[in-house]
Amino acid sequence: MLEKHHKLAVYMEGNLDSDYGKMGDGVMRYSPNPVVCVVDSTQAGKRVCDASDLPHTFPVVGTLDEARGMGADVLVLGLAPSGGRVPEEWLPHLRRALHLGMSLINGLHDRLNDQLGSEIRAPGEQWIWDVRQPAFTPDIATGRGGTLDNRRVLMVGTDMAIGKMTAGLEIHRWLQQQAVSSAFVATGQIGITVTGHGIPLDAFKVDHACGAVESAVMDAAGHDVIIIEGQGSLLHPGSSATLSLMRGSCANRLVMCHRAGMTHLRKPDHVRIPPLRPFIRLNEEMAHVCGSLTPAKTVGVALNTSRLPEAEALEAITRLEDETGLPVEDVVRFGAEKLGRALMDS
Repeated sequence: MLEKHHKLAVYMEGNLDSDYGKMGDGVMRYSPNPVVCVVDSTQAGKRVCDASDLPHTFPVVGTLDEARGMGADVLVLGLAPSGGRVPEEWLPHLRRALHLGMSLINGLHDRLNDQLGSEIRAPGEQWIWDVRQPAFTPDIATGRGGTLDNRRVLMVGTDMAIGKMTAGLEIHRWLQQQAVSSAFVATGQIGITVTGHGIPLDAFKVDHACGAVESAVMDAAGHDVIIIEGQGSLLHPGSSATLSLMRGSCANRLVMCHRAGMTHLRKPDHVRIPPLRPFIRLNEEMAHVCGSLTPAKTVGVALNTSRLPEAEALEAITRLEDETGLPVEDVVRFGAEKLGRALMDS
């Protein structure tokens, strides 16, 4: 599968600067593999940072042949269309990538191995990684994480796509820089792709989801800190993921993730986001369940201020610290030290 020497091209056709590009951004930001280019024929000839709000300087090319010519071994599907399915119009391009000798990384729900596996030209050298396919059937969770004597930090949030994975990876990276024994448990396709391991939580049956999380946490039991990538939100009517993560991890620390100025969910936008202080308390109470399960303390708030000028971002951070009484930081913009130290002091 993916090894450190493999060079990546990120497929972002027509959506380099859209909400559908979260997978591509995560790979460009965090993958240890070299990214040689991004594929988007509508932005060819530019750099990523010239064609979008993303900070990356990777060149944008218009064709897969160009990407292959630049040395790309692997094509990463960097887009997540609505519904998480591979659009029919992508298939000729993916066949072309295989014909050119490239491997594929697919974070969508469809199994490309079933559709395109027979078209692999060099078995043993080429492969298709369907990231969102469970690799095992876990046992039912039993709360084993609560027996561990370490910090198990669950990233929770006020909405989906709010920055839980990004904040978790930034804190994990800061901890490692301080020589803290830290592990990151990836629970979604982006985290799995950039770390090389983890569980695709939304691909497990409901009865098995908690057990999958518990298994991943117990695999990391030897670390002093385990950062568990969050999914969904207790607020979202379409998501039960936060509860599975709480039960499976027996988290004893929480980091709340929020976007500055956001008052309602993105979709459905009629759902109001409550004041953060009682919502933080709700997450803690859901983890503890009236004293029956592991108590979890919120150590800080990761605030996404990417849509604000720097001065307004700093003001938003100060206001939220006054409101919640907790350390608040935009860990991408200003670094993870504040939240990292709060975690280690907790």
